[in-house]
Amino acid sequence: MDIQAIKNEAQTAAITAEQAFIAQHGEMAYCGFAWVDVFVERTNSKEAKALAEMGFKKSYRPKTMNLWTCGSYHGQSMDVKEAGARAYADVLTKHGFRAYMGSRAD
Repeated sequence: MDIQAIKNEAQTAAITAEQAFIAQHGEMAYCGFAWVDVFVERTNSKEAKALAEMGFKKSYRPKTMNLWTCGSYHGQSMDVKEAGARAYADVLTKHGFRAYMGSRAD
């Protein structure tokens, strides 16, 4: 498993999704956050260490690691952030991780 290649693919997918959402809908006024959760057997497992190399941190939830900045968007629109986090999670899922997008309003 080439972690750097997966990270690059996931970031590219997130950035592309964010830009596509903005091009189609603009920046929606709903403020919030989005992130990617990945469920692991142990937070010190080989899988978790690979995720840590990608920038993931241990979550407050048991057996979960998360990443809060998925793409390159630094605005407040929750919809744009969700599009990027969803795309990032989809790439990780394709590579065998149990990844999901999470979000919450601000």
